[in-house]
Amino acid sequence: MIKAYFRRTNEGFEPLELAHSDWNWAHLHGVSVSGLLACGAEDALRGLDREHFVPARFHVDLSRPTRAAFTTVASEVVRSSSRLTQIDVRLHQSGNVAARGSALFLRPSENPDGDIWTPSDRGAPPPLSIAPASEEPRPPYIGSDQPWSARFGDHQNAGRHQTWHTAVPIIIDEPMSTFQGVAALADTASMVANWGSAGIGYINTDVSLTLARRPVGMEIGLRTLDHVQHQGVAVAAVEVYDRCGPLGNASITALANTRRALDYSAHERAEAQTLTAEHTTGEASGRRAPGAMPQP
Repeated sequence: MIKAYFRRTNEGFEPLELAHSDWNWAHLHGVSVSGLLACGAEDALRGLDREHFVPARFHVDLSRPTRAAFTTVASEVVRSSSRLTQIDVRLHQSGNVAARGSALFLRPSENPDGDIWTPSDRGAPPPLSIAPASEEPRPPYIGSDQPWSARFGDHQNAGRHQTWHTAVPIIIDEPMSTFQGVAALADTASMVANWGSAGIGYINTDVSLTLARRPVGMEIGLRTLDHVQHQGVAVAAVEVYDRCGPLGNASITALANTRRALDYSAHERAEAQTLTAEHTTGEASGRRAPGAMPQP
């Protein structure tokens, strides 16, 4: 299997096998959609010669299933000044808007004087003995009430979940920025926060990522900060970090999807059989990419 989500053509982007959703093979999963929107935003930023700006906020709306079909990307610079640049991005399929995003880039400067409260309890990657440093795409590691492992079946519980990923390239044969990597993986916030003792019964409708800095490398961690649910609606927040410390936060809103909840209690696939754990939009069809793990 090619370890990338899309192939660029002269007209747009063709989804590759790894971009397909396990909910429905005819759809794209949210990680690939978010990553392609981030690529579109950075392409527009590059045209403004503002690549030194920090990607401070990135929001994606997943209001409809995105088909596993030919896709084009359209970007619009909403505002650009000496201190900020705001860019809107849309994915088009068959003449319709399939997904949309908004990115805010800020010019870095210096921190003001004085001390500000920050939490002392921060997310941290699994020990190097479990997850050696690597920039190559590989299965995610999961932590919960049980120790870190790449076995999903170990972590179906009501504990506080966290994951450690190495980002998959968005476009084959093209370099991926660390912003694109973390923007794509932000969609896994729904899996991290909505995973409980009965599996994952919520499907996210959006994701918002806020960053104080770019990641250092392609290894990204997410750990649940908060989760609130009521009458089939859930909101959740996770912290985002790398090997150098905290990066920012991600938040999601989600709808109950109990008839198609993802049950990982019996999932014991070996690490070599999996690539990524990705929260997706769409409906379950039961079809899965050969050798791929269930993608929530």
